Parts: sequence; structure tokens; C-alpha cells
Amino acid sequence: MEPILPMEPVKSAAIPTGEEWIAQVKWDGVRILTYADRGEVKLYNRKKNERTMHYPEIGNLSEYCASQSVVLDGEVVSLGEHGKPSFQRVMRRDGIRNRDRIERAIETVPIFYMIFDIVYFNGAWIQDKPFHERAELLTRIITPNKHIQLVPSVSYATGLLDAVKQQDMEGIVLKRLNSSYAIGKKRDDWLKVKNFQDLIAVIGGFTLRHHTINSILLGLYDSNGRLHYIGHTGTGKMTVNDWRELTEELRGMIIGHLPFDNLPQRHKDAIGVRPEKTVKIKYAEWTEGGSLRQPSIEGFIEVPPVECVLERS
Repeated sequence: MEPILPMEPVKSAAIPTGEEWIAQVKWDGVRILTYADRGEVKLYNRKKNERTMHYPEIGNLSEYCASQSVVLDGEVVSLGEHGKPSFQRVMRRDGIRNRDRIERAIETVPIFYMIFDIVYFNGAWIQDKPFHERAELLTRIITPNKHIQLVPSVSYATGLLDAVKQQDMEGIVLKRLNSSYAIGKKRDDWLKVKNFQDLIAVIGGFTLRHHTINSILLGLYDSNGRLHYIGHTGTGKMTVNDWRELTEELRGMIIGHLPFDNLPQRHKDAIGVRPEKTVKIKYAEWTEGGSLRQPSIEGFIEVPPVECVLERS
């Protein structure tokens, strides 16, 4: 079975009204689709990269699913401080490339698979069925356990968003009850309302303090392929060991100049690196000068740098 590109929600500043909408928590994790057919189970992320090795807790379908022929859509999350989903934490698991490290990771970075949709069932694609029918089917065939959960749907979207804000979580997703699953598309039948802004940026340089990185310089590409400096950050969900590992990695990527088209004046002492490593950044807003206000590191993520583009709105 060939992997598909998942449906994506459209960004919205407001919560729609009407009984045709339900709301779900937007989990801050890794989008994973589970493909099972003819006794074989494989996992792929939203970019169609295989992740079967990374999450063996999901691979034994018979432990939680009554059908052996399905495509499930969900989010893999790992809980961090105060029991909240941590993108930084789950990316430590997703970044594993050595199979020998998986067994230890199962213990040190436990995960949950939050299932919210099904698009294939018993040998047939069902993406054109309305969302409420697909959701009802999930409740019949999925048995939650310590690693597998169904994402609850509620009608009180405003109350859910308030609760998400109180917990400093990512946001909520609104879905039309009669919506189909638009494979590989963004469509306003699904809306995301964020508690905070985030984006994926390219690291173009860094500064040092006592031989360890204390801030990274961030960039996004314009339509002409030029890398624009958009700010720097030395804060976020990083441990002392994380900074040491980042220092070691970026030292191997040093070049003789900063790769930005617009050189940051306040960082003349910064060390340039090949713009290859990408990072998820949380921020408050854009400044009038075209940089991020209060950026902080959420976690490192494997995204082609050319996909990190300026899309301010």
C-alpha cells in the first residue's frame, strides 16, 4: 500500500459557530499514519518517510484494532514537564536512526498514539464518508491501551480553547461533522486555532559562550531562494546536554561567512554554518522590522531547508 499525504487544517483566527462543527485538541507531536493490510503494518510521517522502526508500540495492530486492514491517522506524542505534550521530547524519539537504541527509548521516551481519523477500512478507501461516520467507526474498532488513545471530540470549542490556553498547549482543531478526508490537501472543513505562533526555520549561524552555543541565528527563504535572517534565540526546551550536543553538531557545519542575504548587524561575531539544520520555533509575533518577537526553541525537526519559506500573514 502506497503512503498518502494527509489532510491538513487551514489556519483560522476565529472559532466557527454552528452545530456542524466539533473541536479536538491539537496535539504537539509527530503526525503518523498507520498502514495495515495483508498482515503487514507500516508507519509513515506526513512527508511519507517511514517510521515503523521508531514506534514499535504501534506496530502490533491486533493489540488495539479489531480490523487488520486499515489506514489510521493520528499524532504520536510524548509527555514532558507537568504532563504536557513536549515536541522536543518526541523528536528525540523520532530522530533515532540506530535500531539498537529503540529498546532503551521505549523506556526513556514513552509515547502515546492519539488516533483521530481512519481513511481505509477492510479493503476499501473510505475518505469520502463524512467525518462523523469515520469517527464512529474508530470507536467500534479501536480499543485504547497505555500507548493507544482516541482523540475526543467536543462541541464546546471555546471552552476547549480556554482549557488549552490554561495548560499552555498548542491549540485546537475544528472539523465539520459531514466533511470528507481530502487526501494531500488543505481545506477549510478543518480549521486550526493556535494558542501561539510557530514555524520551522533554518539555522544559519550561532554564537558561543565558554565554548558552548548560547544562541542560534534563524532564517527563512524568499521566493528567489535568498535566506533572510529573522532573529536569534537562546531559550526554549533545551537541556544543558542538548546545547552541548548541538554545539558538537554545528561545529562540523561551520563555513567562513553567515549565509543570510541580510546580515544581522548585532551578531558580527556570530559563526556561520551551512543552512542544513532546521528547528521548530515558537514566537509571539512578527516585528515591523521583519524579525520574530520572543522566539524560543521547541525542537529540531527533519524538514528540507528549502521548505522553510517566508509566509507571514
